Amino acid sequence: MLKEFSVPVIVPAPTSGSLVDHITENAEQVPDRVIFSVPRGAAWVGITAKQFNDDVKAIAKGIIANGVEPGQRIGIMSRTRYEWALVDYAVWYAGATSVPIYETSSAEQVQWILSDSGAVAVFLETHKHKAVFDQVAVQLPDVTRIWVLDDGILDTLKSAGRDVSDAELESRRATLSPAGVATIIYTSGTTGRPKGCVLTHSNLMFEVDNVVQGLKEVFLVEGSSTLLFLPVAHVFGRLIQLGCVRARVRLGHTADIKELLPNLQTFQPTFLLAVPRVFEKIYNSSQQKANAAGKGHIFETASQVAIDYSKALDDGGPGIGLKLKHAVFDRLVYKKLRAAMGGKLKWAVSGGAPLGSRLGHFFRGIDVTILEGYGLTETSAATTVSRPDALRIGTVGQPLPGASVKVADDGELLLAGAQIFAGYWNNPAATAEAIEPDGWFHSGDIGEIDDKGFVRITGRKKELIVTAAGKNVAPAVLEDRIRANWLISQCMVVGDAQPFIAALVTIEPEAFPAWRTQAGKPDSATVADLLTDADLNAEVQSAIDEANKAVSQAEAVKKFVILPHDWTEEGGQMTPSMKLKRNVVMKECEADIAALYS
Repeated sequence: MLKEFSVPVIVPAPTSGSLVDHITENAEQVPDRVIFSVPRGAAWVGITAKQFNDDVKAIAKGIIANGVEPGQRIGIMSRTRYEWALVDYAVWYAGATSVPIYETSSAEQVQWILSDSGAVAVFLETHKHKAVFDQVAVQLPDVTRIWVLDDGILDTLKSAGRDVSDAELESRRATLSPAGVATIIYTSGTTGRPKGCVLTHSNLMFEVDNVVQGLKEVFLVEGSSTLLFLPVAHVFGRLIQLGCVRARVRLGHTADIKELLPNLQTFQPTFLLAVPRVFEKIYNSSQQKANAAGKGHIFETASQVAIDYSKALDDGGPGIGLKLKHAVFDRLVYKKLRAAMGGKLKWAVSGGAPLGSRLGHFFRGIDVTILEGYGLTETSAATTVSRPDALRIGTVGQPLPGASVKVADDGELLLAGAQIFAGYWNNPAATAEAIEPDGWFHSGDIGEIDDKGFVRITGRKKELIVTAAGKNVAPAVLEDRIRANWLISQCMVVGDAQPFIAALVTIEPEAFPAWRTQAGKPDSATVADLLTDADLNAEVQSAIDEANKAVSQAEAVKKFVILPHDWTEEGGQMTPSMKLKRNVVMKECEADIAALYS
């Protein structure tokens, strides 16, 4: 194992300019290139580079006409949609700083983010969001401009800015610099109040350029396109949006996860960005449909062949027998799965949580290679990423070009490079704690670097479980394996200061009706009705048994409890980026955990 690893930079950090340069260069060099596609009924309508740049400039003039000064902060609270990109670039063109807010945020969170950042204006998507803002408006006297997208405010701003000259607009753009603050992103936070991460134009330009150049096969091939459905308020979604603009990739937006598969079929992306839970759902729903159609055995066999085929690619290549099996299942199963995802999908980029090698091998085995990355808001999204020419499934890849990773004495991963944020807004103490004087950033994650520089995340420093016997257990390994079962939605491994490891398990709402029918249970039965049902517990036990194969006896899950309801963002147990709020679950399930050890 290595202690430290770096990859040479491809594009150095910029010495001049800003993110706005990307859209002006596009408009000048490829004015008729379709950069965005927006849904209009069942069709996708193209927006050219020139149209986008013209609209951004017109909106920016409206922002200036409304009295926003250079460097001032403007909140953006909206679902993922085309207008998010318009507003983001317009805020920058006007010389201001954008502050994303998750569209599911509570009034208290909205109040904190806008007040802590010192925002003077806010874009709100709908009247539902306006109602949330109104609950705390009296506590935000400095937010004097409230712009609601659904009220046609962008057209209003364009009209308001007609008297602002091009010269004045360009003078605002000239106030931007690589060291200037582009955005303040408040971490969704699994504990405590969110901290504002200050990302500069240089941070994001360096990150975008080296991601795009490092993943040329994804971003820079003719006809490349992607459909973005993750929150743009999250750094991961934001980076991909910026990367698509930079690389001139055709980008579409959709906020409705329920419509994701139909949208994929009409949009036909060449690559996809998602968190592991999305890939789990695609796999599990396919397995569920096969089971319901009486073809469960065929799917299981096809799945294993895909995994074996992918593993063989790393070990001298598949033999003739495996190739023949793979070809048969490609016609029977894999081709249908690819068609369900639009038919042109070749690559996927996964981040936000560990993917697990099982899913990685399965998807590569059906010819959709998932490139797993790792990073935090504080690192402008990715610091490591698997690349088409540097792929080791089960790892989060090597450092990005220009980035460095090392393992501290206690196993914590430290990260460095021009992508590391400028610090926490209004919080110098937290900044000093996170960034060493020599520039190394404390990730809070435990990991290791193999002999080729590939990084593996083994746990979260604060989430490591230490049993009563002193055994350190990283819950992520077990949780990923348990969630692999089609019937299970979420799980949380517990056991800190306890004699053994146990697990809390929730059932997947979409899978439960199919299982209930297969198991011969009454149609009226709910998960709550079947918590002690022998068949349901046996299904969960099989998932536990499978997960326990990956760990030692001391780390194995000995007991579990099924909970009556799933954990959700709306319920407060999950963050908008689908991370589990362990402290919330621990508090809510205190009695359940106590019962496991009684």
